[in-house]
Amino acid sequence: MTDPPAPPTLPSASLLQAGPPIEPISRLMVYTPDQWEEFIEEWVSGVVKAEYTAVRRFTGANDRGIDIAGFADAAMLNGVWDLYQCKRFQNSVTPGAAWPEIGKILWHSFQGHYKAPRAYYFMAPKGVGTTLNQLLAHAPNLKARVKKEWVKNIADAITGTAAIALEGEFAAYVEAFDFSIFKSISPRELIDQHRKTPYFLSRFGGALPARPKPGGPPDDIQDHEQKYVGQLLAAYGDHTKQAVADAAALDQWKPLREHFRRSRESFYHAESLRVFVREKVEPGTFETLQNEIYDGVIDTVDGQHADGYERVKATAKAAQEMSLDAHPLGASALTKDRHGICHQLANEDRLQWTK
Repeated sequence: MTDPPAPPTLPSASLLQAGPPIEPISRLMVYTPDQWEEFIEEWVSGVVKAEYTAVRRFTGANDRGIDIAGFADAAMLNGVWDLYQCKRFQNSVTPGAAWPEIGKILWHSFQGHYKAPRAYYFMAPKGVGTTLNQLLAHAPNLKARVKKEWVKNIADAITGTAAIALEGEFAAYVEAFDFSIFKSISPRELIDQHRKTPYFLSRFGGALPARPKPGGPPDDIQDHEQKYVGQLLAAYGDHTKQAVADAAALDQWKPLREHFRRSRESFYHAESLRVFVREKVEPGTFETLQNEIYDGVIDTVDGQHADGYERVKATAKAAQEMSLDAHPLGASALTKDRHGICHQLANEDRLQWTK
């Protein structure tokens, strides 16, 4: 018996802690039906949200064939909407699994329970099988097969209480129905599109992309800077025991002038981090980083200091030295970001430099 070949790379700390990374498409395969619906709802909300005024998930026995719906107007089910049908199977979706779902849409839209959707997507971790995909790609063939399968595979599967006959006005409705609304989206497409949402990293793991170099602050102080700048000027006045009316007054104190310059650079550095992660991590993640830094520095802020300027410096030092390893943005928060977040907190009046 021979030993397996040694791997060509050295094991990393993350590899030893969590094991080899799992490909996103492999993660999809282990989702429960509920988890799969949650993922599709997340995908719809993150990828195609611009097309909709609202996204809703329908659960329960009386969902009338609707799993996830995206509404393009306020009329919702009576207006323009798209349906995302979630199918969690061990294998790809077959025509046999699709027939009852198509039947439900035909019947319930005929009954006026809702308007027929603009588009109907079959969504499954292993995708849609070849036979069904071929039918979805050719609406006349799909309609013909639905009519052929009705008695055997659809009529008894729509309501669960009575067989629905394909006859009379309902048969005419089905004949005129636009079967081109039925489509599928492959798992690869789902993942590639989900990668563009702020939920991808928290669901599938990975690292943030390279961050662009932040730009410096503009020469003139902007309106959104007024609060933290005012707090800094008050802290400098507390330190010099003289009123510091504006930034120009700092020219007589070079250390304070340079501190002010660095503070503005830090503020804009932190603002650039806020913007950078906005579309890459879940909403509110940056705010939790601010809260983490607030919790780490507030005792320093509330402590005894010779003046407000010393309080600012001590607070920035505390933010610089605190551990952020447990936070998802911890590795992205550089020293300037940490200092800048202190000024963001001052800009929101959560931190006060003078008492």
